[in-house]
Amino acid sequence: MSLLCVRVKKAKLQGPPDKFNTYVTLKVQNVKSTTVAVRGDQPCWEQDFMFEISRLDLGLIVEVWNKGLIWDTLVGTVWIALKAIRQSDEEGPGEWSTLEAEVVMKRDEICGTKNPTPHRILLDTRFELPFDIPEEEARYWTRKLEQINSLGDDEYSFQEEVQKKPLPSAASQCSFEDADSAVDDRDSDYRSETSNSIPPPYHTTAQPNASVHQFTVPSRLQQQGVLRDSCADSLQNYDVDYREHVAISPAGSSRYGSSCNVSQGSSHLSELDHSHESAHGSEQDDEHQERESNYSHHSLVSYHKDSQTWLKEQEEPRSKGEEEISETEGKHADHSTAKLPLELDKSKDVDAAAQVRYHGDNEPPPFSPARAHWIRAINKVRMQLQEGQDEADPSKPPWLKGGPAGGLYGIDSMPDLRKKKPIPLVSDLAMSLVQSRKAGITSAMATRTSLKDEELKSHVYKKTLQALIYPISCTTPHNFEVWTATTPTYCYECEGLLWGIARQGMRCAECGVKCHEKCQDLLNADCLQRAAEKSSKHGAEDRTQNFIMAMKDRMKIRERNKPEIFDLIRDVFCESKLTHAQQMKTVKQSVLDGTSKWSAKITITVVCAQGLQAKDKTGSSDPYVTVQVGKTKKRTKTIFGNLNPVWEEKFYFECHNSSDRIKVRVWDEDDDIKSRVKQRLKRESDDFLGQTIIEVRTLSGEMDVWYNLEKRTDKSAVSGAIRLQINVEIKGEEKVAPYHIQYTCLHENLFHHLTDVQGNGVVKIPDAKGDDAWKVYFDETAQEIVDEFAMRYGIESIYQAMTHFACLSSKYMCPGVPAVMSTLLANINAYYAHTTASTNVSASDRFAASNFGKERFVKLLDQLHNSLRIDLSMYRNNFPASSRERLQDLKSTVDLLTSITFFRMKVQELQSPPRASQVVKDCVKACLNSTYEYIFNNCHELYSREYQTDPNKNQDLPPEEQGPSIRNLDFWPKLITLIVSIIEEDKNSYTPVLNQFPQELAVGKISAEVMWSLFAQDMKYAMEEHEKHRLCKSADYMNLHFKVKWLYNEYVRDLPAFKGKVPEYPAWFEQFVMQWLDENEDVSLEFLHGALERDKKDGFQQTSEHALFSCSVVDVFTQLNQSFEIIKKLECPDPVIVAHYNRRFAKTIGKVLMQYADILSKSFQSYCSKEKLPCILMNNIQQLRVQLEKMFEAMGGKELDVEASDHLKELQVKLNNVLDELSAVFGNSFQTRIDECVKQMSDILCQVKGTGNVAANARNTVAQDADNVLRPLMDFLDGNLTLFATVCEKTVLKRVLKELWRVVMNTMEKLIVLPPLTDHTGTQLIFSAAKELGHLSKLKDHMVREETRSLTPKQCAVLDLALDTIKQYFHAGGNGLKKTFLEKSPDLQSLRYALSLYTQTTDTLIKTFVQTQTAQASGVDDPVGEVSIQIDLYTHPGTGEHKVTVKVVAANDLKWQTSGMFRPFVEITMIGPHQSDKKRKFTTKSKSNNWAPKYNETFHFILGNEDGPDAYELQVCVKDYCFAREDRVLGIAVMQLRDIADKGSCACWCPLGRRIHMDETGLTVLRILSQRTNDEVAKEFVKLKSESRSTEEGT
Repeated sequence: MSLLCVRVKKAKLQGPPDKFNTYVTLKVQNVKSTTVAVRGDQPCWEQDFMFEISRLDLGLIVEVWNKGLIWDTLVGTVWIALKAIRQSDEEGPGEWSTLEAEVVMKRDEICGTKNPTPHRILLDTRFELPFDIPEEEARYWTRKLEQINSLGDDEYSFQEEVQKKPLPSAASQCSFEDADSAVDDRDSDYRSETSNSIPPPYHTTAQPNASVHQFTVPSRLQQQGVLRDSCADSLQNYDVDYREHVAISPAGSSRYGSSCNVSQGSSHLSELDHSHESAHGSEQDDEHQERESNYSHHSLVSYHKDSQTWLKEQEEPRSKGEEEISETEGKHADHSTAKLPLELDKSKDVDAAAQVRYHGDNEPPPFSPARAHWIRAINKVRMQLQEGQDEADPSKPPWLKGGPAGGLYGIDSMPDLRKKKPIPLVSDLAMSLVQSRKAGITSAMATRTSLKDEELKSHVYKKTLQALIYPISCTTPHNFEVWTATTPTYCYECEGLLWGIARQGMRCAECGVKCHEKCQDLLNADCLQRAAEKSSKHGAEDRTQNFIMAMKDRMKIRERNKPEIFDLIRDVFCESKLTHAQQMKTVKQSVLDGTSKWSAKITITVVCAQGLQAKDKTGSSDPYVTVQVGKTKKRTKTIFGNLNPVWEEKFYFECHNSSDRIKVRVWDEDDDIKSRVKQRLKRESDDFLGQTIIEVRTLSGEMDVWYNLEKRTDKSAVSGAIRLQINVEIKGEEKVAPYHIQYTCLHENLFHHLTDVQGNGVVKIPDAKGDDAWKVYFDETAQEIVDEFAMRYGIESIYQAMTHFACLSSKYMCPGVPAVMSTLLANINAYYAHTTASTNVSASDRFAASNFGKERFVKLLDQLHNSLRIDLSMYRNNFPASSRERLQDLKSTVDLLTSITFFRMKVQELQSPPRASQVVKDCVKACLNSTYEYIFNNCHELYSREYQTDPNKNQDLPPEEQGPSIRNLDFWPKLITLIVSIIEEDKNSYTPVLNQFPQELAVGKISAEVMWSLFAQDMKYAMEEHEKHRLCKSADYMNLHFKVKWLYNEYVRDLPAFKGKVPEYPAWFEQFVMQWLDENEDVSLEFLHGALERDKKDGFQQTSEHALFSCSVVDVFTQLNQSFEIIKKLECPDPVIVAHYNRRFAKTIGKVLMQYADILSKSFQSYCSKEKLPCILMNNIQQLRVQLEKMFEAMGGKELDVEASDHLKELQVKLNNVLDELSAVFGNSFQTRIDECVKQMSDILCQVKGTGNVAANARNTVAQDADNVLRPLMDFLDGNLTLFATVCEKTVLKRVLKELWRVVMNTMEKLIVLPPLTDHTGTQLIFSAAKELGHLSKLKDHMVREETRSLTPKQCAVLDLALDTIKQYFHAGGNGLKKTFLEKSPDLQSLRYALSLYTQTTDTLIKTFVQTQTAQASGVDDPVGEVSIQIDLYTHPGTGEHKVTVKVVAANDLKWQTSGMFRPFVEITMIGPHQSDKKRKFTTKSKSNNWAPKYNETFHFILGNEDGPDAYELQVCVKDYCFAREDRVLGIAVMQLRDIADKGSCACWCPLGRRIHMDETGLTVLRILSQRTNDEVAKEFVKLKSESRSTEEGT
C-alpha cells in the first residue's frame, strides 16, 4: 500500500476572467476528491490530497470543471500514470500539464488523453517515503535490490511475482517495523493518515496491498498475530518517545547495513549486551536493523520456489528451524539462546517464527542480512526473558507465561485441550467445580476464558489505560460560534454547501471546524485533539504545543484526581508498579500523538434494509446506499420499488483518522428533470430515507449489526433499519481481538477481581437507584472503568449488560444476585423485544445481529434455565424458609426464570416455550416428591428431633420398627405431623414469596396436593395390608381415620384438583369402621341391659319432676348418640360409604330399642296394678319414639339412605304398635271396675220412669236423671284421669283416654243398650255368628243374664244426654281427646246406632237389614249343595204393585249324612217390609232319599207398592223333613231382588251355605228385634236369620 500525495497548485486558463469559476476533481482507484471552486482565469487552489494506492498499473485522472448555475462544464483532463510519479518526502515545485479535451479508453479503463486545449494546470505529485529514511539511503537500497533481482535464477520480474502470488505475511509491513512505533501505535486509537503503508524507496514496480482480507492467510498465523503484543511487551520497560531524543544516526545504519555480514551483526549484538550506551540508543539501532531486514525481506520473497512453503514448514515439527539457528548463529550467539525451546518460537516471538518460514528452500538464503533478523529476534527474546523473570514466578519456565495457547480462540468457545493448554491440578479443578456449582453455572460460558489469556489481558490492560487517562466523557467539546463565510464553504459533516448571504453556519473557535447548525451535534470528536492534529499539519507548532500542554495537564489532573482507577486497573491485570509506570507514560504519549500514526482498513458490506419510508407516488421507493468514510464516498446499485431491499455489496476503505465517522445514508433515487434541477441547487437530487453514523474508533474486528435509521433534521420522515457487516483491521492491530471481546476480557477480569479475589466469592451488588440502575454493574471506580472503555470503543450498553449477565450467571446462587440478573434480563428483553415504531425489524432479527453472539447467549440462558430448575427442585435446601434473604433470592430466581421464558417467547420468538409457571410448578413438585421421600424414610428420627418434648424418653427404636408396621399404627400420625409441618411451611413461608403466578402457582396448595397424593398411595397400601391381618384395635384404626380426615379437610379438600370429587380415604377405613360398628352393637346391648337393671332397681323413677320418663331411656340414647357422634365426626365425604355406615348403625338402633320394648312389654302386665308405673313405662316407650325421630333427623332425615331410612321408619311403626298394645293392656286392666260402675248406672237407669214424649217442663228432670245415672262412672273417672293427666306424656295420655273411652262405650252398649237374647237357639246362632266377627265380649254377658231389658224412650233420652256429658268430660276443654275423634269413634257410633234402633219399627229395621246386609250368602267357599230356581218380577203399570213368581226347579249335590229316611224339601221365604198381612213363606213337597231331587214347583208372592224391589230378599232353605220334631236345616241361600230388578227375570243355581253372614249392623238389628216378643214378624225374622245347618248324624 503506497501513499500518493497530490498538491493542486494553480492553473492558467484562456478566456475572460469572469467566465471561470473552476474546481479540480482528482480520481484514482474509484476514489474521488474535489477542491473548492475559485473564480478567475488564473485560479489558485493550493490544496493537498492523499490517496492510498494498491495498484500501480493505473493512473491519476485530474479534471478541471467550470461551475454553472444548472450544469457544470468540463474544461479539460490530465491523465498521469502512477508508475511515472516520483518518490520523495519533500514537496516539489510541481509540473505544468496541458489539459486535454478527451480521454482514451482501453478495456473500460482510462489509459490516456488526447486533443490538447490551451489551458494548463500546475500539479505536484509524489509517493511519500516510509519511515523518514534519508533520500540517499533510499536510493542505496533501491540500487541494492536491483542488483539482487538480477542475480536470481528465475528471470522474471518482482512485479510479476507479486501479481501472481500472495504475499506470505499479511502483516509484513507492520509486524517488523520499528519497535517504538510497534509499542506506541498498536495500543493507540489515534492513527495518522500517513500510515505505515508507504512503499520501499523507488519501488515503482510493485506495491502490495497488505490488508489481510485480500490474502489467504492461514488461521494459525492470524491467531499468532495477536501475540505480537507479547513480543513488544519486553521492550516496554525501556520505551520512551524517541522523538524527544537524538535523531537517528545514518552512520549507525550504514555501519551495520553495508557489509551485511553476520559477524558484524553478532558483534553488534555483543556490543548491545555489554554496551554503556543508553537503552534508547540500542533501541534506535534496533529500529534501523529492523528496517533493513524488512526491505531485505521484500526481496527475499522473489526467491521462493513455492510461496506456500512456509505454511508447510510451519505445520512440520520445528526442529529444522532450530537446527538452522544453531548452525548459523551457534558460533557467535549466546549458547543459551540457541537452545530456546519450541514453545517460545510459537507463542512468544512471531518475528522469529516468521523468519524461519522463509528458509524453506534447500539452497542457503542468498542475502545474509536475514541472519541479522535472527540476531534481532534473539536480542529481543533475551530482554524478554529478563523482564519475564522479574515479574513472573521464577520457578516457572518463562515461555509458559503466555501459555502455548496464547492465541485467541474466541471468548465463548470451550477450551480445546489439543492446543496444549496448561492443565490445572486435579484437586484444584475439583474444588473449583464444587465451589462454582454452589455459586452458579460451570459451563464454558461462565468459566471465563479471558481470565487465562495473558496475551489478551495485556492488550486490554493498555487499552483500558488509554481509555481512562483521557476519557471521552470529559473531552473538550467544540466551541461553536455563528460564522459568516466569505467564499463558498461546505459543511465538514454532511458536505452540503453552507447556504446564505451571511451567518451561514457554525465554526469552532478552537479547532476551526465548520458545519451547518443542524450538523453541529453530529460532530463529536474531541476539539482539543482535533486542534492539535490540524495545527501540527499546518505547521503552527507553537499553537500545537499549547494544545498538547492542555492535554497533558488534563491527563495529569486525571491521574492525580483518580489514582484509585489506575490502581484498580493495575491490580486487576496484576501488573508490577514498574511496568505500570512505564505503560502509563506510553499511553499518555500515544494520546498526545493523537491520530498521527493511526491507520485502518475497513470493509463494509451493505447487506439489506427493512421497513423503509415510501417516497414515490407508487407507494414504494427506489433505495440505494451511500457509504462515506472520511472524504471517500461509495454507493450501491439502486433496487427499484422495494421497501425491504437486499444489496449485498462490499466496499473497501482506508481510514487514517480515528476520529473519523462512517456515514451510511439511504436515498430514494429520482431520475426526472425536477430532481436534476434540485441537484444543481442542493447537491442532493434524491430523497433522503435515513442515515446512521458510526464512530470509527468504536470499530474493531468483525461485526454484523443492525442500525436503526436516524433523521437528519426534525423534518425528515424516516423509518426502518439497515444491516451492515463491518470488518476493521487497524494497522499494528490486525490480529487483535475485536473491541467487544476486549471489553468482555476487561469486564470478566474486573468481575473476577472484585468477586473472587477481593470479595472471597461474594458478589458485591452496587447500590444504584433510578431508571438506569440496571446499567450499574460495579462500585463507582470499576463502573467508571467499564463505562469509559465502552464509550471510547463503542461498546453498546446492551453488550455490557449481556456480558455482566454472563459473569453473574457463574455466581447466580450468591445472595442478591438473582434479583440483579432478573432485572438485567428484563431490560435485555425490553431492548430487543420492544421494537420502536420507526423500525420494522423483528426482535429475533435484532437479537441475531447482537454483537454478544446469538448462539452464545441462547446457550447461556439454556444452561442457566437448567441450573435454575435443578436448584428450584431443591428449594428447601437452597432457599431455607428461615432465611429471609434466601427467600427473596428464591423470588428473584423465579423472576429470572420468567424473564428467560419471556426472552424465548418475545426475543427468540419461539412458538411455545415452556411456561415459567409450569416450570416452577414442576420444580416445586419435584422438590416435594423428594421431601416426602425423605420424611417417609426418616420419619421417626425427624419426629423425635422436632416434636419430642421429653428428652429422657427413650427414642431408640429398632430400625425395623421405625417405618410403617402391621403390628401398630404409630408411624402414620408422626408422618401426618411432619407432612403438616411441610405444608404449613410452604403455605406461610414460600407461597407469599412465590406469588408471581397467583392463578397458576400457589406453593401451599401444590404442596398439599403432592403430599396428599404420595401419602394416599402409601396409606392405601398400608391399610390393605392391615385389613388382611387386623392386628390392631378397631379404636386405633378409628383414631387414625380421624387424623387422616383432619389432614384431608384441613389442607386437601378445597384444592382445585379435589374440589367436588369424592376422596378415596374413607374406602381405606371402611372395613375397620364396620368392625367398630359391630363391636359397638354388642357394647350398646350390654349397656341397655345394665341401664334397665339399674332403672328397675330404682323402681323406674322419673329422671326429674319435669321429665315423665325414667333414666334408662336417657342412658340408652346417650350411648347410641355417642356412637353416632363418632360416625358423624368421621365426616365421611363418600355418600356410598356413609350409607353403609348408616344402614349398619340403623340395625344397631333397631336391635337395641326393640330389645328394650320387648323387655318392658313382657313385664308390663305385672305393673298395671301400680298407680304411676304403667304410665312411666309407656312414657319410656313414647320417649324412645321421640328420641328415635331425633336420631333419624340427625342421621340425615329425608336425605338418609333409603334402606337405613326404611329400617328406622319400620322401627318407629313397631314402637308405635308396642305403645298401642301397652295402652290396650292398660285400658283393659280397668274393665272390671268400669263394669261395676256401668252396672250401677244401669240400675239407676231402670228406675227412670216415664213416656218417651218429654214435655218441655220435664227436660230439667231428664238432665237430673242423666247426672244421677252418670255419677258412679264419673266418680271413678275423675280420680284416675286427674292422675293420668299429671303422670302421662301427652301422647300417652291420649292413648290411655282412647282406651278408657273405648272400654266405657263398649261396656255401656253391652250392659245398658243392647239386651241379651233369651231364645236359646237364636242366642246360639248369634253367638256362633258373633264368633266370626270377633264380638265375643259383646255377647258373653247376654248369655249369663236372664232378665230381659228393653229401654223406654225416656230412658233413651236420658242416656243420650249422659253420652253428651261423658263426651265433654273426655274432651276436657281441648286437653283430652278431640271432639272430632269422639264423634267419629266407632264405639260411640255403634252405641248411638243401637240406641236409635230402639225407636224404629220392625218394618224399618227389616228394610235396613235387607239394604245393609248385601253379603249374607256370599263367599260360600264350602257349599253343601245347590238349588236351581227361576224368578220373574212383574210390576203392575197402574197400581205399581210388584208380583214375584218363583219356580223351584231342583236341588243337587246335597251333602247330608243320615242313617234314617232322608226327605229333603225347599222352603222359600220373602223378607221385607209391609209383609205382616201377606203370604210370606212357601214349601215344596219332600222327595224321599233323593240327594238330587227335582221339584218344578211354582209359587207367587204379592209385594205392596210402598217400597221397591231393593227392600226385599228371598231366603231359600233346604231342610230334611222330620216327623213330630223340628225339621233339620241342610243349607241356606239368600237372593236379593235388587239384583234382578233391572232384568225382570233370572234363572240360576244358588249355592247353599251353612249359615247367614252379617255385620255389626245386622247383628244389632237382630238383637233389637229379638226383644220384640209380641211381634210375629219380628220373631219370625230373628228365627230365620239365626238359623244354621243342623248337626249331622255321625259327626
